[in-house]
Amino acid sequence: MDISNKIEHRFKDSDSNLYASHEKVHTREVKGVFQNLRKIMMIFLLGLYYGLAWLNWDGHQAVLFDLPERQFHIFFLTFWPQDFFFLAWLLIMAALSLFFFTALAGRLWCGYACPQTVWTEIFVWMERLVEGDRNAQKKLAAMPWNREKITKCITKQTMWIVFGLWTGFTLVGYFTPIRELGSATLESFSGTYALGPWETFWIVFYGFATYGNSGFLREQVCLYMCPYARFQSAMFDKDTLIISYDGERGEPRAKGKKRKQTDVQVGDCVDCTMCVQVCPTGIDIREGLQYECIGCAACIDVCDQVMDKVGMPKGLIKYTTEHASEHGETHILRPRIIVYGVLLSLLFVAFVYAIFNRSPLAVDIIRDRSTLYRVVDAEHIENVYNFKVMNKSKESLFYQFALPEETSATILASQDRAIRPGEVGNVPVSVILPAADLSGAINTIEFVITTEIDGESFQVNEHSRFFAPR
Repeated sequence: MDISNKIEHRFKDSDSNLYASHEKVHTREVKGVFQNLRKIMMIFLLGLYYGLAWLNWDGHQAVLFDLPERQFHIFFLTFWPQDFFFLAWLLIMAALSLFFFTALAGRLWCGYACPQTVWTEIFVWMERLVEGDRNAQKKLAAMPWNREKITKCITKQTMWIVFGLWTGFTLVGYFTPIRELGSATLESFSGTYALGPWETFWIVFYGFATYGNSGFLREQVCLYMCPYARFQSAMFDKDTLIISYDGERGEPRAKGKKRKQTDVQVGDCVDCTMCVQVCPTGIDIREGLQYECIGCAACIDVCDQVMDKVGMPKGLIKYTTEHASEHGETHILRPRIIVYGVLLSLLFVAFVYAIFNRSPLAVDIIRDRSTLYRVVDAEHIENVYNFKVMNKSKESLFYQFALPEETSATILASQDRAIRPGEVGNVPVSVILPAADLSGAINTIEFVITTEIDGESFQVNEHSRFFAPR
């Protein structure tokens, strides 16, 4: 069956089931190299999410997005609202990374690191812990409601709900110090409601979202809600690493006594359907590359185990490329990979450089709009400015305002003052300039703002307009 016929056949099947109720996918547990890698990634990512909020660093929570104080702590770095462009920069790099790794190695993100995949795995693990393996789950679902079924259902749902709420609690703990949040939660359970309304809302909302997405929707999020599955084809090419079934070697399929008939030529596939039973989205990889495949490689691990049992070589289902499947040569370094890699490297280096070379002060100069200028005497003109100085350090700083040495302008009045961390200080500055040095009605003047942190001097040079009579 060629590709066009396969697509037409699949669309007919999907049309016939368009209004059918969803059937839950009960996956068979499988062990293997790739599943071990997925478990390691799951433990690492979940440990990072649930554990990072409890770490302290330099007197504050290591990762804390303190919205009321407008301070965003990430270990030894503190960001302010004025640093918001770093977030945009980071999101651009994240998108470019997704393009790069998808073009290079397919859906690694979906199979190993996507939050939906990671949380679904832990919910499925809890379900197996309570209800048993795939066959036990299907048997339990088919039996009428009795004490055993009700007990297992309540136990599973309780575990899911508690875990979902703990997930929501941890999320809020990145915005409200988690130890304070924990104390307020315990006080609320003791009868004195100490949680704020927004904290309560987000704990419940995110807990419910985790419970719903990972406990009930599961593969439906990947199949119907995730946009990545729809546009991934634009990032794939014939050299992209994909999971593929070797049809030349496996077809025609046969199982049981048919394989022992000498007059029938059969392929290596024993048609055990194990690859379908372990697939979290319920697809048959033998039908070819499908957008529903999340690249988890469970079918590879289980197929290799079956091949071992029947004494055949592994690799009937494997990671490969379309070129390799057609007996061609795979090209890892190709134009799109090079372009993505170079852009990503440049953005990353520039991002790190910008982060570690941030100035602790930001200055915005606003002219006095009520008076453009004031004639002091026949030889001097005065302009007044309002300096908005942002202290982006963790301590109060004293700022000095000056003019370059080579200028003939003079600061008549300024208020050198200390500004607290995160504060935007308003500092009025009056400047007088000899009329003989003015080149016209509008002139450019430069200001030098300096401060000192731990013996290290920081300086910002800002320009503004100096107005004079025509």
